[in-house]
Amino acid sequence: MNKLRTAFAAAAAAALGLAALATAPAQAAGQPAFLAASQMPPASTSWTATQVFTGVPENGGVLCAPYKIPAQNTRYREFNTELDTNGVQVTTVARTEADAVKLVDTLRTALAGCGPLLERQNPGLQAVSASHGKLAVEEGAWVYSLDTADPQIGTSDIHLFSVGRDGRTVTLVRWGQMGDLKDAPLTAFRTTTKTAVNKLH
Repeated sequence: MNKLRTAFAAAAAAALGLAALATAPAQAAGQPAFLAASQMPPASTSWTATQVFTGVPENGGVLCAPYKIPAQNTRYREFNTELDTNGVQVTTVARTEADAVKLVDTLRTALAGCGPLLERQNPGLQAVSASHGKLAVEEGAWVYSLDTADPQIGTSDIHLFSVGRDGRTVTLVRWGQMGDLKDAPLTAFRTTTKTAVNKLH
Protein backbone atom coordinates (compact mmCIF):
# COMPACT_ATOMS: atom_id res chain seq x y z
CA MET A 1 0.00 0.00 0.00
CA ASN A 2 2.85 2.36 0.80
CA LYS A 3 4.21 1.76 -2.70
CA LEU A 4 0.81 2.54 -4.20
CA ARG A 5 0.42 5.75 -2.21
CA THR A 6 3.99 6.80 -2.99
CA ALA A 7 3.37 6.34 -6.69
CA PHE A 8 0.24 8.45 -6.64
CA ALA A 9 1.88 11.07 -4.43
CA ALA A 10 4.66 11.41 -6.98
CA ALA A 11 2.15 11.84 -9.78
CA ALA A 12 0.31 14.42 -7.69
CA ALA A 13 3.49 16.36 -7.01
CA ALA A 14 4.26 16.45 -10.70
CA ALA A 15 0.79 17.78 -11.43
CA LEU A 16 1.08 20.50 -8.79
CA GLY A 17 4.44 21.52 -10.13
CA LEU A 18 2.88 22.05 -13.55
CA ALA A 19 -0.31 23.70 -12.34
CA ALA A 20 0.70 26.91 -14.05
CA LEU A 21 0.33 25.07 -17.34
CA ALA A 22 -3.36 24.36 -16.73
CA THR A 23 -4.24 26.95 -19.34
CA ALA A 24 -2.02 25.35 -21.98
CA PRO A 25 -2.76 26.10 -25.66
CA ALA A 26 -5.59 24.27 -27.38
CA GLN A 27 -4.98 20.80 -28.78
CA ALA A 28 -3.17 20.60 -32.09
CA ALA A 29 -5.43 20.20 -35.07
CA GLY A 30 -6.46 16.60 -35.65
CA GLN A 31 -5.38 15.40 -32.20
CA PRO A 32 -7.99 13.99 -29.77
CA ALA A 33 -9.09 16.60 -27.23
CA PHE A 34 -8.70 16.11 -23.47
CA LEU A 35 -10.80 16.81 -20.41
CA ALA A 36 -10.45 20.25 -18.84
CA ALA A 37 -9.86 20.49 -15.09
CA SER A 38 -13.42 21.73 -14.59
CA GLN A 39 -14.80 18.55 -16.18
CA MET A 40 -13.46 16.24 -13.48
CA PRO A 41 -15.95 15.17 -10.77
CA PRO A 42 -16.64 17.99 -8.27
CA ALA A 43 -14.24 18.09 -5.31
CA SER A 44 -13.93 20.15 -2.14
CA THR A 45 -11.14 22.19 -3.77
CA SER A 46 -10.64 23.14 -7.41
CA TRP A 47 -8.95 20.86 -9.89
CA THR A 48 -5.81 21.82 -11.80
CA ALA A 49 -4.62 20.16 -14.99
CA THR A 50 -1.19 19.82 -16.53
CA GLN A 51 -0.42 20.34 -20.17
CA VAL A 52 -0.90 17.35 -22.47
CA PHE A 53 2.23 15.18 -22.60
CA THR A 54 3.36 12.67 -25.21
CA GLY A 55 3.68 9.01 -24.20
CA VAL A 56 2.30 7.21 -21.14
CA PRO A 57 2.41 8.58 -17.57
CA GLU A 58 5.01 7.37 -15.10
CA ASN A 59 4.75 7.08 -11.30
CA GLY A 60 1.77 4.72 -11.33
CA GLY A 61 -0.53 7.07 -13.23
CA VAL A 62 -2.28 4.15 -14.91
CA LEU A 63 -2.53 1.81 -11.95
CA CYS A 64 -3.96 -1.59 -12.93
CA ALA A 65 -2.85 -1.19 -16.55
CA PRO A 66 0.68 0.28 -16.47
CA TYR A 67 2.04 -1.81 -19.34
CA LYS A 68 -1.10 -2.29 -21.40
CA ILE A 69 -1.15 1.05 -23.24
CA PRO A 70 1.40 1.51 -26.05
CA ALA A 71 3.54 4.64 -25.85
CA GLN A 72 3.30 5.25 -29.58
CA ASN A 73 0.49 7.65 -30.58
CA THR A 74 -0.40 8.07 -26.90
CA ARG A 75 -0.77 11.30 -24.91
CA TYR A 76 -1.90 12.06 -21.35
CA ARG A 77 -2.93 14.80 -18.93
CA GLU A 78 -2.76 14.65 -15.12
CA PHE A 79 -5.21 16.27 -12.70
CA ASN A 80 -4.95 17.23 -9.03
CA THR A 81 -6.69 19.12 -6.23
CA GLU A 82 -5.19 20.83 -3.20
CA LEU A 83 -6.13 17.82 -1.08
CA ASP A 84 -5.63 14.11 -1.79
CA THR A 85 -7.72 13.76 -4.95
CA ASN A 86 -5.96 13.13 -8.24
CA GLY A 87 -6.55 11.72 -11.69
CA VAL A 88 -5.22 11.16 -15.18
CA GLN A 89 -6.54 10.77 -18.72
CA VAL A 90 -4.57 8.69 -21.20
CA THR A 91 -5.57 8.65 -24.87
CA THR A 92 -4.12 6.57 -27.70
CA VAL A 93 -4.90 6.36 -31.40
CA ALA A 94 -4.62 2.78 -32.61
CA ARG A 95 -3.44 1.80 -36.08
CA THR A 96 -6.81 0.26 -36.96
CA GLU A 97 -10.24 0.09 -35.38
CA ALA A 98 -9.68 -3.62 -34.75
CA ASP A 99 -6.55 -2.74 -32.76
CA ALA A 100 -8.58 -0.22 -30.77
CA VAL A 101 -11.20 -2.84 -29.94
CA LYS A 102 -8.45 -5.21 -28.81
CA LEU A 103 -6.89 -2.53 -26.59
CA VAL A 104 -10.24 -1.78 -24.95
CA ASP A 105 -10.72 -5.48 -24.21
CA THR A 106 -7.19 -5.70 -22.76
CA LEU A 107 -7.72 -2.69 -20.51
CA ARG A 108 -11.12 -3.90 -19.34
CA THR A 109 -9.63 -7.27 -18.38
CA ALA A 110 -6.79 -5.57 -16.49
CA LEU A 111 -9.15 -3.28 -14.58
CA ALA A 112 -11.59 -6.08 -13.71
CA GLY A 113 -8.78 -8.23 -12.31
CA CYS A 114 -6.78 -5.50 -10.62
CA GLY A 115 -7.87 -6.23 -7.03
CA PRO A 116 -6.78 -9.88 -6.93
CA LEU A 117 -3.53 -9.00 -8.73
CA LEU A 118 -2.64 -6.32 -6.17
CA GLU A 119 -3.42 -8.68 -3.28
CA ARG A 120 -1.01 -11.24 -4.74
CA GLN A 121 1.67 -8.58 -5.21
CA ASN A 122 1.17 -6.95 -1.80
CA PRO A 123 0.62 -9.48 1.04
CA GLY A 124 -1.75 -8.06 3.64
CA LEU A 125 -3.37 -5.61 1.26
CA GLN A 126 -7.14 -5.89 0.80
CA ALA A 127 -8.20 -4.92 -2.73
CA VAL A 128 -11.59 -5.28 -4.38
CA SER A 129 -12.33 -4.50 -8.03
CA ALA A 130 -15.88 -4.00 -9.27
CA SER A 131 -17.56 -3.28 -12.59
CA HIS A 132 -20.12 -0.47 -12.76
CA GLY A 133 -21.49 -1.08 -16.20
CA LYS A 134 -21.36 0.26 -19.73
CA LEU A 135 -22.14 3.82 -20.78
CA ALA A 136 -23.89 4.63 -24.06
CA VAL A 137 -21.40 7.03 -25.65
CA GLU A 138 -19.83 6.62 -29.12
CA GLU A 139 -18.58 3.00 -29.32
CA GLY A 140 -19.10 2.58 -25.58
CA ALA A 141 -17.34 3.19 -22.28
CA TRP A 142 -17.01 0.97 -19.20
CA VAL A 143 -16.59 2.01 -15.56
CA TYR A 144 -14.71 0.15 -12.82
CA SER A 145 -13.66 0.77 -9.23
CA LEU A 146 -10.75 -0.38 -7.09
CA ASP A 147 -11.17 -0.25 -3.30
CA THR A 148 -7.96 -0.89 -1.36
CA ALA A 149 -7.20 -1.02 2.37
CA ASP A 150 -4.08 -1.77 4.40
CA PRO A 151 -5.21 -2.90 7.89
CA GLN A 152 -1.68 -2.72 9.29
CA ILE A 153 -1.30 0.95 8.39
CA GLY A 154 -4.98 1.81 8.72
CA THR A 155 -5.33 3.47 5.32
CA SER A 156 -7.84 3.03 2.53
CA ASP A 157 -8.04 4.38 -1.01
CA ILE A 158 -10.67 4.35 -3.71
CA HIS A 159 -10.08 4.66 -7.44
CA LEU A 160 -12.52 4.90 -10.32
CA PHE A 161 -11.52 3.97 -13.85
CA SER A 162 -13.19 4.13 -17.23
CA VAL A 163 -12.25 2.97 -20.70
CA GLY A 164 -14.02 4.37 -23.76
CA ARG A 165 -13.62 4.30 -27.51
CA ASP A 166 -14.47 6.49 -30.49
CA GLY A 167 -13.38 4.76 -33.69
CA ARG A 168 -9.61 4.11 -33.52
CA THR A 169 -9.19 6.31 -30.43
CA VAL A 170 -9.21 4.81 -26.93
CA THR A 171 -9.17 6.80 -23.70
CA LEU A 172 -8.67 5.73 -20.09
CA VAL A 173 -9.66 8.01 -17.21
CA ARG A 174 -8.65 7.46 -13.58
CA TRP A 175 -9.88 9.30 -10.45
CA GLY A 176 -8.59 8.53 -6.95
CA GLN A 177 -8.55 9.69 -3.35
CA MET A 178 -8.40 8.39 0.23
CA GLY A 179 -11.60 6.70 1.37
CA ASP A 180 -13.99 3.96 0.36
CA LEU A 181 -16.35 3.32 -2.55
CA LYS A 182 -19.16 5.05 -0.66
CA ASP A 183 -17.04 8.23 -0.76
CA ALA A 184 -16.54 8.10 -4.53
CA PRO A 185 -18.54 10.37 -6.90
CA LEU A 186 -19.59 7.50 -9.14
CA THR A 187 -22.44 9.35 -10.87
CA ALA A 188 -20.28 12.40 -11.55
CA PHE A 189 -17.47 10.16 -12.81
CA ARG A 190 -19.84 8.61 -15.33
CA THR A 191 -20.57 12.13 -16.59
CA THR A 192 -16.84 12.86 -16.77
CA THR A 193 -16.33 9.67 -18.78
CA LYS A 194 -19.03 10.56 -21.28
CA THR A 195 -17.52 14.01 -21.68
CA ALA A 196 -14.04 12.52 -22.20
CA VAL A 197 -15.23 10.17 -24.96
CA ASN A 198 -17.37 12.82 -26.64
CA LYS A 199 -14.40 15.21 -26.73
CA LEU A 200 -12.07 12.78 -28.49
CA HIS A 201 -13.17 13.89 -31.98
